[in-house]
Amino acid sequence: MNPRRSPTIRRRRLGAELRRYRESAGVTIDVVADRLGCSPSKVSRIETGHTSATPRDVKDMLDIYRVDGAVSDELVQIAREARQKGWWHPFSTVLTGAYVGLEAAAKSIRQYEQQVIPGLLQTDKYAIAMIGAARVGDSDQQIEQRVRVRMARQALLIQDDPIDLQVVLDEAVVSRPVGGGEVMRDQLLRLAEMAELPNVTLQILPFAAGAHAGMDGTFAILDFPDAEDPDVVFVENATGGLFLEKADELLKYNSIFDAIRSSALPPEESRNMIAMLAEEPLWKSKPRVSGST
Repeated sequence: MNPRRSPTIRRRRLGAELRRYRESAGVTIDVVADRLGCSPSKVSRIETGHTSATPRDVKDMLDIYRVDGAVSDELVQIAREARQKGWWHPFSTVLTGAYVGLEAAAKSIRQYEQQVIPGLLQTDKYAIAMIGAARVGDSDQQIEQRVRVRMARQALLIQDDPIDLQVVLDEAVVSRPVGGGEVMRDQLLRLAEMAELPNVTLQILPFAAGAHAGMDGTFAILDFPDAEDPDVVFVENATGGLFLEKADELLKYNSIFDAIRSSALPPEESRNMIAMLAEEPLWKSKPRVSGST
């Protein structure tokens, strides 16, 4: 299956189509559940893309909505594709939510980060240090699995049909020596290298910008190649994250990202700043208010 049609995005598309046909037919979730012999929560989770549906279930649902012919055949095929296993399936024990599956299907990602280098741009040693500090209680094996899947995701940037990545990093991200000086220097050099890719745009939001539009938190906006798959905003937290899909939410975050980019340094200046920090890191040159030695 084309990587742009990952099982996650197919499940999301299928759920949206089934919900649309149900509402058009004027049928309630309770009626569907009763006809299928399942719980209303299962039908709801199928419609929201959180649960995969069997081709048989999809055919039965479409019969209820009086949908047949080519439309029915197409949706049943989507149901088959949605039940396939993505490359990330072996790592499902350390993945929370559907982000990796949606990322695999995205055409572009626009991302703002306040604290850490985005996973698609991390070195393995930076990832080990960051995950080890943030995931208190994880075993060494779990950390290793998280790092492995994070490194595998980076193929999206260099594959034949690479994803377009636009990132704005708060200056705090490149000022904190995650993993120590040597690890952070290597990470900054990796950032500078990746920023040279034609499909990667990297900007730094300097401390001098003061208050800005992104102060409520970090987020990523994922855009998909098919118009039938609406954009989604992902707001990450310690337990996984929140997916926002309503039109007003998308409009708000698009506006926020545009404002952040306008406040950030241009890409070339940002690359120069990162290269300079790799040689003259802020954590060595600036006196610390607390924790001084």
